[in-house]
Parts: sequence; C-alpha cells; structure tokens
Amino acid sequence: MRALLVANPAATTTSARTRDVLTHALASEMKLEAVTTEYRGHARDLGRRAAHEGLDLVVALGGDGTVNEVVNGLLHDGPDPERLPRLAVVPGGSTNVFARALGLPNDSVEATGALLDALRERRERTVGLGLAAGVPGTEDEGVPSRWFTFCAGFGFDAGVVGRVEQQRERGKRSTHALYVRQLMRQFWEEPNRRHGTITLEQPGADPVTDLVLSIVCNTSPWTYLGNRPLYASPEASFDTALDVLALDRLSTPAVARYATQLLTSTPERGPHGKHAVSLHDLTDFTLHSKVPLPFQMDGDHLGVRTSVRFTGVRRALRVIV
Repeated sequence: MRALLVANPAATTTSARTRDVLTHALASEMKLEAVTTEYRGHARDLGRRAAHEGLDLVVALGGDGTVNEVVNGLLHDGPDPERLPRLAVVPGGSTNVFARALGLPNDSVEATGALLDALRERRERTVGLGLAAGVPGTEDEGVPSRWFTFCAGFGFDAGVVGRVEQQRERGKRSTHALYVRQLMRQFWEEPNRRHGTITLEQPGADPVTDLVLSIVCNTSPWTYLGNRPLYASPEASFDTALDVLALDRLSTPAVARYATQLLTSTPERGPHGKHAVSLHDLTDFTLHSKVPLPFQMDGDHLGVRTSVRFTGVRRALRVIV
C-alpha cells in the first residue's frame, strides 16, 4: 500500500514525539511518505498530489482544518470514490468533529491503533460531503467552490468562529471556554440579531426569509463542547445530503431557550420552536443576505459573503473507519 501522511505541526493535541511514534507505527504496515505541512493550504496541495499520483491512502494527522484541506486536495478534480485515494484521519486538533462523527477515538494514539485495525480488516465507508460555491450573477460568483466535511455556517456562528481565530492569532489557546466567551461577545455586538438578513432558496419551495443565522450540517453531532456532543440537526448523516438549522431571531429569551435546547440536544431531538427552521436532506439550495455576513466551513473562517450556493453530494469519498 502506498500512503501519504500529512501532519500539521501546529495541531493542538499532538507533540513532535507523538507524531514520530505514529509515523513509525504506520510505516511498519505500509509504504509511507510523511510530510509536515509548512503553510496554509499545504495539506490541500499534498492531497491533490496524492490524487494525481494514484496513491492508495492519505492519512491526515491534525484537526478539522487539516482534514478539510486534504479533502479539498483529493477532490480538486471532482468526486470519484473508486479512483481516488482513501482518506484516514488521526485526530490532533482541539475538537476533531469529523473524526469523532466517524466513530474514531479522540486520542491520536488510540485512533492510530484503530486505523491499523481497520486497514487489516478492510473496513471503510463512502461518505457524502458538502460543496459551497459562489452564486452566478452576484458579487460572490467568482469565489472558488470548496468542500466541507461536517458543517458550514453563514451569519452568527461564523462570526463566533472569526472571533476565535482572531484570539488564536494573538496567542490564545483554542479552548471551549474561549469559544463560549467569543459567543457571548458576538451576541451582544450582533447588529442583525432581531431582524435577520438571510434568505434560503431551494428549487420547488417557497423562500425562507429574515434569518439571523444558518447552520448547514453534513453529519451529526454538529460539534462538541468538551465531551458533550451538540446536535443542531440530529437527522444529518454522511449517508444523506445536507441539513439546515436556521433561526429568525436572537433576542435574549430566544438565545436562552435555543442554547438550552442545544446543550441538552440528543440524537433524537435538536433545537425547535417558532423561531427555528429545520430542513433535512437538501441537495441544492442557496443562502442570500442583504448585507455581507461572515462565513465559515469546518470551523475555518472564510471572510464575508452575500450569497453562497450549497450542494449535497452523496458518496463523495471513501474513508477508513
């Protein structure tokens, strides 16, 4: 088996010594090339190279951002599960939503052991992914398309992600407490929390207007708070297209209610109520905003947009589980 290990040296929960141990363990089972990323987008370039060279496997060692880059490299020329290298993930970030949603251990050493067992037993699955692109006829039409593995957000939650990234650039560690603090700041400074600016359009349905936030889920849970899974769209699955949770109001009572529902959410029940919109298994829809809003994918802040087109692609990539 010809494999490439893409390791992010800045991964939150792995040290250089741990990466060396994991590399040796993997190299004992396959013909392995290990590369440490050196710049933003390097993992994407490596994934694209692996696809063009016809490798059998790409192992992403890092957080959700590293996984997202590798996936976008692998799918640079479009999905082709039978031809493209398989993807394996060894979690090394602070949250590791994609890896945990696949059922992998959140510890990098345990995950490596599980990966080796899965390879010996030939365990894999083909997962669906989300694709976001610019909308023709809008100021964002030239924005390149990009794949995401577990979620995207337009509006409020993307603003929180942007604030966290700013704090990390200033030297703060990525902790769940940091996310909670930035969430509260985003809430108090959010100019559109009472009157939303987002419209969701999909073929064959009436538009949903005046939304404050929109969370697009490709799987469930949506994220984790420590070890607690949070289910924004409990029906979301790697086997279906995309789900959406949207809110049309973020008043203080509404936030208290929906935050409580999110914290107590289960695989059977997520946030609900008169200000919540839940949509399941959408293959094609567009989000428009009257004003530029922050946009994030897989926890990576991508600046501001006024329009984003989403496509849910079933059976896009083979993953070792």
